[in-house]
Amino acid sequence: MSSVIFFLAVIIGTLAITYSAAKRTGNTREFYAAGNRLTGLQNGIAIAGDYMSAASFLGIAGTIAIYGFDGFIYAIGFLVSYLIMLLLIAEPLHNLGRYTLADAIAVRFDSKLLRGMIACSTLMICIMYMLAQLVGAGALIHHLLHIEYEWAVMVVGVLMTIYVGFGGMVATSWVQIIKAIMLLTGTFLLSLIVLSRFDWSLVTMFDYVKTATPLQEKFLQPGNQMNDPKEVISLHLALIMGTSCLPHIVSRLFTVKDAISTRHSIYTATWIIGSFYLMTIFLGFGASAFVGYEVLRDVGFGGNLTVTLLADVLGGEFLTAYISAVAFATILAVVTGLVLSASSAFAHDVYSHLIRKGLASEREQVMVAKCSSVVVGLVSTTLAIGAEKMNVAILVGLTFAVAASANLPMILSTLYWRRFTVQGAIVGMACGLLASIALVGLGPMVMNAEHGLILREPFFSLTNPGLFSIPLGFLGAIIGTYCSRPEPGADARYDQVLFQAHTGIRMAKAREQRKKGA
Repeated sequence: MSSVIFFLAVIIGTLAITYSAAKRTGNTREFYAAGNRLTGLQNGIAIAGDYMSAASFLGIAGTIAIYGFDGFIYAIGFLVSYLIMLLLIAEPLHNLGRYTLADAIAVRFDSKLLRGMIACSTLMICIMYMLAQLVGAGALIHHLLHIEYEWAVMVVGVLMTIYVGFGGMVATSWVQIIKAIMLLTGTFLLSLIVLSRFDWSLVTMFDYVKTATPLQEKFLQPGNQMNDPKEVISLHLALIMGTSCLPHIVSRLFTVKDAISTRHSIYTATWIIGSFYLMTIFLGFGASAFVGYEVLRDVGFGGNLTVTLLADVLGGEFLTAYISAVAFATILAVVTGLVLSASSAFAHDVYSHLIRKGLASEREQVMVAKCSSVVVGLVSTTLAIGAEKMNVAILVGLTFAVAASANLPMILSTLYWRRFTVQGAIVGMACGLLASIALVGLGPMVMNAEHGLILREPFFSLTNPGLFSIPLGFLGAIIGTYCSRPEPGADARYDQVLFQAHTGIRMAKAREQRKKGA
């Protein structure tokens, strides 16, 4: 009963936010970017909420509980990725773009083909990531509330579509903020309870978990899950470089008014995410100690029920209900951000710029964005219902690999390489995209003699292709650039990009200001 009450409270609360936000989403600036009215603190919390997905809350804690140190490797990769965003990407992209990644790239390369490729990449990444979240959501809600898998997926699909269709970025942002606060509160509470069971001593906790699992002292050492150094490096490359290029994270850079607020957003998000991932150690170790290694292996749903099982052991029905509601809110918030990014890419980049050639009115764009959010939600929900037995790790791995391999070479080269050409951007995107998809298809996630989609030995040995697909994306950008000539006025366009990326002022506007000053 407590679970139902908490779940209903989450649904009613978020729908109330959406109703309030719907009154303020009549134009594109409000729908895509919340009117650029979020503060750095608000946006930072929302970014953290967007990023701390069910995979982070449930999956990492479960991996730590079962594999020990190797589980924490994921948390390290997720956290370090924000340094890449802070130092190289966040402020320049904010200063160049308006609503989407394609807007920022178009300041230098106003190519319809490139804009279309970026939009297609965004749609692919969002739908793959959303599919993974929905499949996990359906399975988890089925286990927690005993609702049929299909109905669980449909409930999440309908809610995420309502949030985006009616509330846009305003509703999405506040759903993320509330979810982040709930998630941190629940994680902090569980961590305190776990630490109290060890007499508030970290040393005692670490000593105990050395004997709590069959791994014994190896539990605190690397190599329990991944014993191939190439696999570890490849995973880290995908996590560190792919995160900063995920569309639903990039789109949050445009919701604040200036570069300083963008920087504060990333600072805030990094502190929140770092604190959260530190607390996953307590959740994982606590589960190993109090739930039991064998129980986690047998009924832990691949480790994804670890946190709820821990809450049940430590706090009973009430705490379990609250943690389950937090997990539900986490899933809702992440898929809502993904739907918004996908619908924005279609409405703003494909429809407005490619189909209507920039002539679509604001009202028309908002209407198309709302309709496309319904279509994206319907497609994702339908695919998720049919993919109940699919290994979602394939989709998550492919999502980060595609983002890092296809988007990162283009973003960094656009911002920091004067010689870079539009042909280099197109070839680099194509090489990174095709390489990541092909290597996942030829790898052990798909090809496996025992339980793969293709029952045979894999041609490619690594689970995550980042070690090879990311360099191939950069190599494609380099070859495409040196096999083509810069367009007339390319140096002037790059000077404009440099000036605007570092100041936030368009070159033409700067010239007008200088004339007025003279």
